[in-house]
Amino acid sequence: MKPFGWLTNAARMREIIAVLWRNGFDGFLQKIRPPSGLLRRLTPKPRSRHSLWERIRITLEELGPTFVKFGQILSMRPDAFPEPLIVELQKLQASVTPQPFSEMEPVLRTGLNGEELEAVFSDFDRTPVAAASVAQVYHATLRQNGQRVAVKIQRPGVQKKIGADFEILRWFAHQAHQRIEALQAYNLPEIVDELGRGLEEELDFRVEAHNVSYFLERNKDSEHVTAPRAYIAYSSATVLVMDFAEGTKIRDIEPGSPLAKAAASNGASSLFHQILVDGFFHADPHAGNVLVQPGGRICFLDWGLVGQLTRQMRYTLVDLFEAFLSGDSAQVVRVAMDLERSSSIYPNTRRMEREILYALRETFDPATGKGEIGRAMLRLLHIFGENGIEIAQDYALVAKAVYTIEETGTRLDPEFSLSASFMPAVKKLIAQRRNPKALLQNFRRTFASGFSRIQELPAEMHRVLRLLESGRTTINFQHRGLEDMDDVLNSASNKLTIGLIIAAMIIGSSIIIATKIPPLVGENMSLLGLVGYLLSAMLGLWIVYNILRHGPHK
Repeated sequence: MKPFGWLTNAARMREIIAVLWRNGFDGFLQKIRPPSGLLRRLTPKPRSRHSLWERIRITLEELGPTFVKFGQILSMRPDAFPEPLIVELQKLQASVTPQPFSEMEPVLRTGLNGEELEAVFSDFDRTPVAAASVAQVYHATLRQNGQRVAVKIQRPGVQKKIGADFEILRWFAHQAHQRIEALQAYNLPEIVDELGRGLEEELDFRVEAHNVSYFLERNKDSEHVTAPRAYIAYSSATVLVMDFAEGTKIRDIEPGSPLAKAAASNGASSLFHQILVDGFFHADPHAGNVLVQPGGRICFLDWGLVGQLTRQMRYTLVDLFEAFLSGDSAQVVRVAMDLERSSSIYPNTRRMEREILYALRETFDPATGKGEIGRAMLRLLHIFGENGIEIAQDYALVAKAVYTIEETGTRLDPEFSLSASFMPAVKKLIAQRRNPKALLQNFRRTFASGFSRIQELPAEMHRVLRLLESGRTTINFQHRGLEDMDDVLNSASNKLTIGLIIAAMIIGSSIIIATKIPPLVGENMSLLGLVGYLLSAMLGLWIVYNILRHGPHK
């Protein structure tokens, strides 16, 4: 962090360090070496009654909205972090005090795209119905049609506050990556930067408005699933106007009741249809983002985070589901290789098979179909990540969404079966994939693409030959293992040069003393010769000290 950053964030940094210390992360703080003075006067003893993963969640909650949001986004990286940590991060909740409407009103007026507040709403309830870390929600009535709406207003200054906290997070990530060897495999600086970019999108409410509009356009099961319509004309980066959605919260429904069972079935079936058939899905369907309407109709709220899968990604995902449900660890590994975004590392497939088989035995029984499929998927993605298989983030979002919907469905219906919910969508996608018409179209596209490339081959060969003929082609060779050779050669040549200078000074000093060039010390000793001997001795001792301290190669 830059010095100016330390000055502007000193108070917040002290607060963060105090919370970390209080929750038992004193060893971590000692390793990353924060500036001197910040660890003074920290007397409370670390807690010990919670597990490491629980202490991380508690710490994030105590640090406030920015860190809670950071943890929630972090929970979408099951490929990078252990499954117990992901499960704990799923529980993150921010305790946020609502801000007065007088502070929110300037943001609302600015965000209405130039429209006057009184011209847009005939009635506006100034008491918030919900307060989150990023925004507050109010109820109002549109003047144009009398429709009851929910108005989501971004908290003033939240982007600046989040930016300052992320500056501190980046410093912690870089320090931990450099000083703690066990954490280097996670590449925390890159993860923090990636999460920061994702949060920037989430802070733009126009993204959520377009996401929910896109879902409603594609939703063909409005009888069982819906979402509040967004009014894009009145929405902006900081204000989102949408239909007021009525319904019952998950926690208020009696588990096992007919309404609860219908809601669990509709929610899970819709999510898998979104993932496998549409390729566009709600990536955070936790209980707070779901309302249950009469008849078990599901209303998905908060479309700020969505996932998108191409047709080929969905086909690969189905292959993974089939291998997983059959308990075939070898096939899971083969499919995992297709999930990989790059092939720079070839994993140890035998070791992966053993790890996957063990994970399946712990979380899911293929013979009976019983177990926690969502938790098993989190475990699988973490195994992939540990073995160097870098997967697209949307696959991680699928795992998180599946885990969340399974947890919510089980809470509503103790007899809930996730596999029964996604089989219709799987069968539909398999039918599309193996449809003769689709196969023929795919063959035609492949043939046309291949034929086009064959046609371009003579021109490409001609271009390469012209480059060779012109002499503009260069071939770069890289000899690995010699990256530090320049430094070694420079150091050796510098020492050799100093050695020659010392030798010349000794010879010159000897000639001066022999010829008794004045000024003289005593009757026969030349002062210039003595100074030359002294400088030669000092330089020689410095070279010896440098060699002994750093080794002969420095």
